[in-house]
Amino acid sequence: MRKLAVYRNNILAGTLTEQYRGSYVFEYDTQYFNNTKKPAISLTMSKTNREYHSDTLFPFFYNMLSEGVNRKLQNKLLKIDEDDFFGLLAATAQFDTIGAITVKPLDL
Repeated sequence: MRKLAVYRNNILAGTLTEQYRGSYVFEYDTQYFNNTKKPAISLTMSKTNREYHSDTLFPFFYNMLSEGVNRKLQNKLLKIDEDDFFGLLAATAQFDTIGAITVKPLDL
């Protein structure tokens, strides 16, 4: 099992968990969820539900990854399997992302 803390503008919004490849859970942090002034992290994961489940990495997080040659280069340089999207997300979305969302690995 691997976990990532998900931040929106440097405020903890929730956790993304890969229970095993093919089983993913996103759960809003309690404080973030209960704060009506904080927006959902994406339109597809509104704050009407506290927890979301998926058989694939959620499209919102998958779309944070590089594409094409850049992704292949990142996989090679970081020694991450080309099918390990969760691992690549953990390695590349910690600091400088295109939007307000960043992730940081959580130690279990």
